[in-house]
Amino acid sequence: MVKKLNKKQRKVMESSMESLIEDETATSQEGVPEIPPNLRRKVQAKRPFLGHVVPEKSKRKGGSTGPELQAQGKARADGLNNPSNLKILGGISRGRKLESPDVYLRPMMGKVKEAVYSTFTAFGLYDEGVATRHLDIFSGSGSVGLESLSRGATHCTFVDLSRDCCETCQRNIEWCSFGSDPEMTRVVNADAITALKSPTSVGIPEGSTYNLVTLCPPYEEIVYADLLEAVANSPCVTDDTVVLVEYPVELGSLPHVITREDGGALIGVRNRKYGRTVIAIYIVNPTGRLDDSSESRPEDLMTRQKAAQKNLFFCKNFI
Repeated sequence: MVKKLNKKQRKVMESSMESLIEDETATSQEGVPEIPPNLRRKVQAKRPFLGHVVPEKSKRKGGSTGPELQAQGKARADGLNNPSNLKILGGISRGRKLESPDVYLRPMMGKVKEAVYSTFTAFGLYDEGVATRHLDIFSGSGSVGLESLSRGATHCTFVDLSRDCCETCQRNIEWCSFGSDPEMTRVVNADAITALKSPTSVGIPEGSTYNLVTLCPPYEEIVYADLLEAVANSPCVTDDTVVLVEYPVELGSLPHVITREDGGALIGVRNRKYGRTVIAIYIVNPTGRLDDSSESRPEDLMTRQKAAQKNLFFCKNFI
């Protein structure tokens, strides 16, 4: 049975959904899609621990609630070096367990990583003769970039603001036997936005471009609009660069098209939900060189807008 709303409640609901629809269909005066306003705000997306070591002071006695959530990047107590059971899932280093840094992380879940790399493989990024260069932003322990190297990428640059994460990433590179060739990996201790906008200023060689860029940020610590604009206009990307963006369901849906300052665009080809995690995949100025499975799917990135329109219709006509 549908609960009847009073006039005030109905007005609030309709206003909220109309705002959402306007946010996700925002366009400039020239008719070019703009970054929706909902992406220009920090998002509230609390997440429970995923096997992390819980500091003694945050433990509670009695009750049914879990331990107090800690912000990502905050130092955790000494203990297990692989609390999230990170490991390589495929390729030449399959099964290798990875060390975790002494900070709270929210690593990409195993089932998500497996699905993501199945998609990248379908795109042809790891085909024989393809020299895939990977830029892993917010690298943490390096698990995403190391997975790529294990499956056939020829190079990976790991970027993280935490020195502890960078040191752990370097140890994992050595542990997975990717450290013998200095041209195969690079670890950069820098801010993500700075690395994307001015790569040479953080030690990335001038002219370096990448076939694959992965962005798995701490949800509540960044503004997604800034991140999307930085990667869209970064000198690190070129035609047919594949860009992955991980974001929380609380953010809504990312836009299908992200315009570049030079008139080009990032075109959305995937938008998949895994529990409370969403993975969006874009291609920069697609030329058609990638596999046919990488074709644009605008319906994937418009589901939330359609749901809002349906709910608004239901609210106005039946509640």
